[in-house]
Amino acid sequence: MGFFSRKPAGGASWLVVCLGNPGARYERTRHNVGFLVADRLAARSGIPVRRLRFKALTAEMTLGGARALVIKPQTFMNLSGEAVRDAAAFYHIPPERILVVADDVSLPAGKLRIRRSGSAGGHNGLKSIIYQLSSDQFPRVKIGVGAPPHPEYQMVDWVLGTPAGAEKEAVDAAIVRAADAVECIIRYGDEKAMNEYN
Repeated sequence: MGFFSRKPAGGASWLVVCLGNPGARYERTRHNVGFLVADRLAARSGIPVRRLRFKALTAEMTLGGARALVIKPQTFMNLSGEAVRDAAAFYHIPPERILVVADDVSLPAGKLRIRRSGSAGGHNGLKSIIYQLSSDQFPRVKIGVGAPPHPEYQMVDWVLGTPAGAEKEAVDAAIVRAADAVECIIRYGDEKAMNEYN
């Protein structure tokens, strides 16, 4: 993966990868909180994330004072890394400037956790990105969606379910804070963001 060592060739200097599944049936599910963060960033910038490139819906916008390409991979979660690989190669963006926003079942609903790097933690989207980049050295913003209420509950049913009531309120608030965290990481670095949002 030699292209990661070169400097960005104009255009975006950050890649903000917001994970989810395409299609109306997945729109408000726990697994799609990443897409909802992309929508929040788009609403703030007035630039919709809708141009189809790199197997993703994309938009270039200024975030945290830098030019960023925000993407919503359209490959379904377990192939998300293909879109990330193609966009990163095109813009010559190294892993440390690929910021991934994803759901996390190991965190209580509404809690944020920012990490500089690390394993996939069982998340298929992160697993695919690590595989395609041959690296886990990329920052991520994880949004807690809580764990299934009892052991018999199938994980896939849980993440493809829709939060309601107090849980939905907590997750909605976290989506707004996650968008703030994305801008904070880009502008000030992950250390400050971790202190502020973790």
